[in-house]
Amino acid sequence: MKAIVLRKINGGIDKQIALADVPKPRLQDEADVLIKVLEVGLDGTDKEIIVEHYGVMPAQAEHMIIGHELLGVIEEAGPQSGFAIGDLATVLVRRPCGLPECIHCQEGQQDFCSTGRYTERGIREADGFMGEYVVENARFVVKVPAVCRPYGVLVEPQSVVEKICRQAAVIQERLIWRPQTALVIGSGPLGLLAALTCRTMGLDVHVWSKSAADSVNADIVRRSGGHYHYADETRAKGDGPFASGLTETAAEWGRGIDWIWECSGHSPLVLEAMTILNPNGMLALLGVTPGHSVIEAPSDLLNREMVLRNKCVIGSVNSSRADFEAAVARLQEIEHQLPGELVQITTDVLAIEQVPGIDFRKIAVKAVVRL
Repeated sequence: MKAIVLRKINGGIDKQIALADVPKPRLQDEADVLIKVLEVGLDGTDKEIIVEHYGVMPAQAEHMIIGHELLGVIEEAGPQSGFAIGDLATVLVRRPCGLPECIHCQEGQQDFCSTGRYTERGIREADGFMGEYVVENARFVVKVPAVCRPYGVLVEPQSVVEKICRQAAVIQERLIWRPQTALVIGSGPLGLLAALTCRTMGLDVHVWSKSAADSVNADIVRRSGGHYHYADETRAKGDGPFASGLTETAAEWGRGIDWIWECSGHSPLVLEAMTILNPNGMLALLGVTPGHSVIEAPSDLLNREMVLRNKCVIGSVNSSRADFEAAVARLQEIEHQLPGELVQITTDVLAIEQVPGIDFRKIAVKAVVRL
């Protein structure tokens, strides 16, 4: 079958992304299913793998199939799988480390793995989903209703948003928390899903991003009833670490921000967001920052803001089965309240042959590989 792989070249010294012919996987267990791949979404991690050749291959392997955002249809189902031929499905990305000292993986919470020895399909030591077929054990497979077919490839990224929602509900039991306003920093696919999610909750949503004011991203935000703000750094007063213009823009909104979603991965904005968050508010970090940047920051101010105003910062990466299932429900709710907006997030549809030469600079919002 055709698949996109990260493979070793030059005797293992270098890597490259290539279209390859690999064996079609077969069921190994009575609880396995064979999934015919329909679509695979591309995100920032895939960009790193394709452009920078980030990714850890399985031991002794010469290649690894990439891709971790899957929508497919069950073509063969083991008798103990609980699935039927024709079911739409997606698959969890992370697999537990299996070590006895990791209580989280032992209890099915591999998204909180404490050893760091987990594997991730298409990313770390396990083949991913960007091929014509995938075999997976049913314990990691999530059914997707047929009605979700137009936007079902978004379940995996939405699951990351749902994990924040779930954790926020638990953490904020420390007080009476009824958020009214939300700020989303960044308008990539994850930022847009966070914004649409907050709109379904009835929050007053502001999105602050470097995408142009007439971009597809901005249009989606405005059509959902949110407010879009172009990240104009010239508005900043001063030239310190908080010279992005975010503080000045947020000061004009009047109500303050109860919930901030940092989806850009630009680390100075994490610190700035701490200072503009309302008392008792929550800052959720979903963007991953590459590199090792060093900046000067007003540490005393940040400490006072967090302690004296009871603010909370949480990070989230990966997600559990419960989050995938919540994502399926949330996407249906978004579609019900804001019909047609989810499909607008997928702006670029590629054939599998186009992946090795993809230019991410030309992707408007999100690219999906359609098989």
